[in-house]
Amino acid sequence: MSLIFDHIAELNSARPWGRVLDAGTGINSLRWLRTLPADDLTAVTGADLMVRRMRDALGPSPAHERILTGNWADPAFLAGTTFDTVVADYLIGAIEGFAPYFQEAMIARLRQLTAGRLYLVGLEPYVVEKPKTPAEDVVFRIGRLRDTFLLLSGQKPYREFPLAWIEERLAATGFAVVATRRFPIRYRARFVNAQLDMCVNRLHLVPEDLRPSLAAHVEALRKEALALEARLDGLRCGFDYVIAAEPR
Repeated sequence: MSLIFDHIAELNSARPWGRVLDAGTGINSLRWLRTLPADDLTAVTGADLMVRRMRDALGPSPAHERILTGNWADPAFLAGTTFDTVVADYLIGAIEGFAPYFQEAMIARLRQLTAGRLYLVGLEPYVVEKPKTPAEDVVFRIGRLRDTFLLLSGQKPYREFPLAWIEERLAATGFAVVATRRFPIRYRARFVNAQLDMCVNRLHLVPEDLRPSLAAHVEALRKEALALEARLDGLRCGFDYVIAAEPR
């Protein structure tokens, strides 16, 4: 179990989990949530493909669990339903691919859904400001290149939001922040290869005249990043965050 999930479990140790919503489910969050003593578990994804992947990886759902495919931009989806515990694991960044520019409204939806406690996990954006260290610079360039490939291939990149913005929007929609913690990130070779492999897998979707130069650039950046990661024992850049909030 990750440090982030351990931290959420510790924050919730004095509370019953009750009815749990995994508002942006994935293999990692659902695997963890299945270990909890929840009364029932609702996991929501925006893609049928993710449902198949989770069932392939985790097996069939237990009796108290349901996995739903839906779009939070649909006001009728789970309308009027509330949960004792809501987990939004990187949901705010990921929702850009399903409901562009819906992040602010998504936080309002989370307020409607939360009867007890919200745990929101996010990533401080690292492709916005000029980097200050060699490690930050190479992570910055990997992120920018990944987003370039997504845009050139007709897809939408994640749109992460800063911790300060999330806290402001939570307060504005009727939440009180109970706890906040940052988790500094040390990116490893797995991150480098996963991000750049994402680019390679989309190379056939970008304009043909750009493919040779983009392919060469991907591999040059991979070589540089892996060498730096090995030399520095990881690429320290930015942080993940967890916010615990309750309705006021």
